[in-house]
Amino acid sequence: MVLAEQRHLVEQGAAMVELRLDYIRGDVNIRRLLADRPCPVLMSCRREIDGGRFGGAEQERLMLLRTAIAEGVDYIDLEEDVAGSIPRFGKTKRVVSLHDFRKTPDDLDAIYGRLAQLDPDVIKICTMANRPSDNLRMLQLIQQAKVPTVGICMGDIGVPTRILAGRFGAPFTFATFSQERTLAPGQLSFEMMANVFRYDRINAQTDVYGVVADPIGHSLSPLIHNAAFAETGQNKVYLPFRVPREHLKSFLEEADQLGLKGLSVTIPHKEAVLPMLTKADGVVRRIGACNTIVLNGKDRVGYNTDYRAAMESLEEALGGVDGDANPLTGKTALVLGAGGVGKAIACGLARRGAVVVLADGKPRVAERLAVALECRTVDWAKRHTVSADVLVNATPVGMHPNVDETPFPKHHLRPAMVVFDAVYNPESTLLIKDARSRNCRVVTGVDMFVRQACLQFKLFTGQDGPTDIMREVVRRTIAAAKY
Repeated sequence: MVLAEQRHLVEQGAAMVELRLDYIRGDVNIRRLLADRPCPVLMSCRREIDGGRFGGAEQERLMLLRTAIAEGVDYIDLEEDVAGSIPRFGKTKRVVSLHDFRKTPDDLDAIYGRLAQLDPDVIKICTMANRPSDNLRMLQLIQQAKVPTVGICMGDIGVPTRILAGRFGAPFTFATFSQERTLAPGQLSFEMMANVFRYDRINAQTDVYGVVADPIGHSLSPLIHNAAFAETGQNKVYLPFRVPREHLKSFLEEADQLGLKGLSVTIPHKEAVLPMLTKADGVVRRIGACNTIVLNGKDRVGYNTDYRAAMESLEEALGGVDGDANPLTGKTALVLGAGGVGKAIACGLARRGAVVVLADGKPRVAERLAVALECRTVDWAKRHTVSADVLVNATPVGMHPNVDETPFPKHHLRPAMVVFDAVYNPESTLLIKDARSRNCRVVTGVDMFVRQACLQFKLFTGQDGPTDIMREVVRRTIAAAKY
């Protein structure tokens, strides 16, 4: 099975495969593993203290490593504490490594210096990222290293280092055979690295974009923006950045050092980023929420593409704009949720002449927005008492995995209503299903999500986004997630 998987990865484009001897059950036949190998092989045998599974005697483990070298393995991974006792032999290249599963130490330079004294061909430093600045320190270490260095930060926060390692000069990075068989926290599958992030095409000139959120795993933005970059042939990559609220300011201040040119902003940062912008367009100032930042050095210019995307989606559902008449004028619109998306949609509705009514589980949040928009609020428990022409769900209720929840009871939906659910995963939320069963006109979150992403793409690149490709990627990904 090990050999079959190795051949499969090579067929998919892998240039080198790591064989983890500690994951092989029973006797390990190194000669057989190396015979007729389809690509260069890196062998390692990790102890439990290094995040591995080898539970035997240390002498037995060292014998496996020495045997691999004697049999001519292309690369051997040796931890710092054993590298000095295993000499260089033959053509085998030495990867001298250190792993820290708790933190990214402050003394990375000193660690690099120690490892460099152990006759390495490649240095590997793998640490846990606890804050986004750990990523920058690791990537800068790679860039400044005289010995080829693979530097990786583990965990959700550290994912960018895996993707950007090559841009900063690492000789290679690490991925796993499949997402179901992750060997280290934050590790991505080979398929994701190769086909979504196009790792082998990233170089020092690659422009970096991304989405900043906390948590980050739910976001489909990396999939659609990278597909759009690939479709339009641009040397750009779009990454997920998990940034806790307390580190948002420092992350933005260091963004230019990562090569960042633009960011999508989502939960919970759409309002928190406002004081950190150097400029903001009129929509952002009116709404008080930003979902897009264009970066140029230290300049951080904020935009809100949720606003325009939502209005275009609703106007289309209502038959489009006819001359000077807007189909939303005079309509009563009930907006559920007064957070970032809710602000954008409510502001757009009010500016188009709709009678806006806000409801939020946190009444004070709705009341503050109502004062700004000069509209009224209704208690969350009484939201169904509003005779609305347009119902907007701008809450996360109904989002995967809570797909059996709805923010609005089915029996209160009327056939004349337009029902707009900003949740895009799943596309057919329970609210959308209920609305269709009541013969309401519906606008799904996928429509708004793709529209706002296309507007972001235009801000990032100056080009129109490939709408069909982006929509196809979203729907295909959502459908695959069901199985």
